[in-house]
Amino acid sequence: MARDYYDVLGVSRDASPEELQQAYRRLARANHPDINKDPGAEERFKEINEAYSALSDPELRKKYDRFGEDYRRVPEDWEERVGAGAGSARGRSARGRTASWPGGGDAGGGAGFGGGFGGGFEGVDIEDLLGGMFGGRGRGRAGPVAGADQEAELPLTVEEAYRGGRRQITLNGPDGPRTYTVNIPPGVTDGRRIRLAGEGGRGLGNGDAGDLYLVVRLQPHPRYRVEGKDITVDLPLSPWEAALGATVPVLTPGGETKVTVPAGSSTGRRLRLRGEGMPAPRGKPGDLHAVIKIMVPRRLTDRERELFSELASVSTFDPRSPAAAEARGSR
Repeated sequence: MARDYYDVLGVSRDASPEELQQAYRRLARANHPDINKDPGAEERFKEINEAYSALSDPELRKKYDRFGEDYRRVPEDWEERVGAGAGSARGRSARGRTASWPGGGDAGGGAGFGGGFGGGFEGVDIEDLLGGMFGGRGRGRAGPVAGADQEAELPLTVEEAYRGGRRQITLNGPDGPRTYTVNIPPGVTDGRRIRLAGEGGRGLGNGDAGDLYLVVRLQPHPRYRVEGKDITVDLPLSPWEAALGATVPVLTPGGETKVTVPAGSSTGRRLRLRGEGMPAPRGKPGDLHAVIKIMVPRRLTDRERELFSELASVSTFDPRSPAAAEARGSR
């Protein structure tokens, strides 16, 4: 026996059309064969579509609630044929339980609906009412079924995400490769979903197509580390720039800018440049955090070695002293 359609969608029997649609979209996307590679996903997807096809159509839902899995074989004018007697007919429930009709007959006998009813519908011919229910005169029409939403990843470099703009992406679908032109908003962040309306799964029975959602995935970058709209970048400095202070250039995804390094800066100190992070056309842009990294020459010239030796002989600075450690912690 087929599963109850309400159970298939995981909704109550008095679920609203909006609740039915939400349940369908969620389940269809989770079980779509192009997304879910589980061997049973395709059968579940068909079952979900079948259930939604019936319950999303008010007339089909009414017949399903009255006749259960036999609803497809009930003629469309069944209510007109029954007339006033339709109100007392219960038929087979949607869960497949046997129910009695007026006159004492059994609606679940399987051989037919004639003979045992004894005129409970005041002269209505039950066999005529149900038409081809067991012999085949008429089938219920299938209602439109909306297509499933789909997802795909959109890999971007930090620079592409920073600038935004138009980008073409080619995806493999059931009908072969297809190319889409995507408008990327400036400053788009990792995990952001870009919606392409009507580019998802195809609908059934003139149902609307689903939507395609492209999930932004920022690619690892050798220079930038992005967290939300903030960008962190290493700022290489020479020992004298860090000790004496300097104004030095720093590269950002939007180009070069300047940062002022306070005198006495050590490795690990973070300098914040407000508004120099990822842009936000409709909000506050992120910040750029330049993290100081002191670099020394791999090979010293004779003069450099002489000067460093002189500095070592006159300086009393001890980077391993408690005072130096306290100073590092305060930054």
